[in-house]
Amino acid sequence: MVAFDKGPPAALAQHFADLPDIAPELRSLFWYDWGPVFYRGRLTGRARFLGIASDPGPTERVVGRTLVGDAGQRVQGFLEKVGLTRSYVLVNAFPVAVHPGKVSKAQPLLSDPDQLRWRNRFYDLVTGPDLEAIVAFGTNAHLALDLWDSKPDVPTFKVPHPSSHDTESLLEEWRTAIPDLRAAVAADPDGTQGGANYGSTFKESDYQAIPPLDLPFGLPPWVGNDAWGRRAKPRHNNSVERLKSDQEHTLVWRAPSPQDLDS
Repeated sequence: MVAFDKGPPAALAQHFADLPDIAPELRSLFWYDWGPVFYRGRLTGRARFLGIASDPGPTERVVGRTLVGDAGQRVQGFLEKVGLTRSYVLVNAFPVAVHPGKVSKAQPLLSDPDQLRWRNRFYDLVTGPDLEAIVAFGTNAHLALDLWDSKPDVPTFKVPHPSSHDTESLLEEWRTAIPDLRAAVAADPDGTQGGANYGSTFKESDYQAIPPLDLPFGLPPWVGNDAWGRRAKPRHNNSVERLKSDQEHTLVWRAPSPQDLDS
């Protein structure tokens, strides 16, 4: 059987449709015209791991799932070290992408009553009694976690975002979290917790491709695996980027050639 994500159940689709709009005076803080991206992973309420990140990037906008670009492939490697191949759900603090230079101005929106109510209900809908751990990746996610007043009573971890520029601190905190997560979360039947932890640098083995089960039907098979770009000269970590001359409304999506995939 071909594996792919069939999309949200009706109740969640309605909740997604009910996302409160961003006030006009705040829209310039966001890549507003591209709209929201909500999740990746299991939406059954049976996930054993919840990951909260910041906001979707260009690759996420093209795919319609969160955490699928370079940051997402790092998170997938993190999940692999915990022994998880499918029993997770990944969400964001902001469903709409934030301009990197305007994060501090956007953060108060996390406490906006309508946005807060919607987001907490979203987190409630995708978690349930099987949840074993929550990991918040980065400051926005840390704030969203703190504001979730009905969060389950399970071990929680606040670690740097996978795109953090402080690689040394990122690796140290991720490395520290892995043993505790292995103790808190049961591995999937096809997962393992016996692999290597993080070292002093990010290695290609610390990345993992996004499973087809997490992606919509019909995408090219290389989507969610940018190893070819990380091997390229010059290196590029994402296959989708914003056009510098029109960052608000144009994305450039680069496909690998057969030679790129074979190299």
